[in-house]
Amino acid sequence: MNAARRIVRYLRFTRRVLRDFGRNRGLLLAGGVGYNLLLSIVPLFAVLGVVLSHVASEERLLVAIETEARLMAPGQAELLVGSVRSLLDQREVVGWVGFAAMLFFSSLAFRMLDDAIAIIFHRQARAGRRRAWVAVLLPYAYVLVLGIALLLLTGLVSLADGLSQRDFAVLGVPLPLAAAAAFGLWVAGFLGVALLVASIYKVLPVVRIAPSRALVGGLVAAALWEVSRRALLWWFANLSVIDTVYGSLGTVVFVLLYLEAAAVILLLGAQVIAELERSASAGIAWHEDPDEVERERNSSLP
Repeated sequence: MNAARRIVRYLRFTRRVLRDFGRNRGLLLAGGVGYNLLLSIVPLFAVLGVVLSHVASEERLLVAIETEARLMAPGQAELLVGSVRSLLDQREVVGWVGFAAMLFFSSLAFRMLDDAIAIIFHRQARAGRRRAWVAVLLPYAYVLVLGIALLLLTGLVSLADGLSQRDFAVLGVPLPLAAAAAFGLWVAGFLGVALLVASIYKVLPVVRIAPSRALVGGLVAAALWEVSRRALLWWFANLSVIDTVYGSLGTVVFVLLYLEAAAVILLLGAQVIAELERSASAGIAWHEDPDEVERERNSSLP
């Protein structure tokens, strides 16, 4: 196959993904997911911080939370961590009722994401439906998984602190362990995001998704978000007039736009997988459009 034909196939597949993403009101869904992420992010980290502070150092937990927050909302991680710290300091005032409310709000993003994924996979979802109790408990299962991941990241923070406080040299050349530890934390956060997205692509759709396809989708989505967040951070720092237009509300708008951009990338990845699954279910090549194939078959019938 020559390069020109391969490029044409990729372009046709991209057009098909964007077409169906528009038909599914993908941008509207991304706005809903981003809004619910904004509502969930502080309660989620607060709940995890309260629970995990019984088994780990609170300060190191906050460092781990800041590492993840920098990936989700760069430029505003300190503000988010400050909100979480304030809630942790007032945990006695919040009480069990407040804790239950925070747990509920921390699951809103996963509930909205589950609904958005169901809409994107609507054609395949006709084959089966998730049980009601599974749909109710699934968001809290993700909260539990994030808690385990945050605990592991806290352990890496402790290890990085220990390494950065020691001096090592090879053949008399000092090793920059502090920079290596910071890079290791970034890699751990990046891989954590990739695995979380891969699990979303694997678990949330009602249809069966191959683990390899979900993992590749998670890595690609995480890489796209890393590039996008750096571009957005540069744009907001140099060209944006959000603070001028919105004033004190600029921070909320800033974080919301970041989260909505992340939701667009996440749902676009789901749309790609949905189109690949549609082609596979129709027994045609990945680059062929099942709708066009069906129309051609109907037109050839007498």
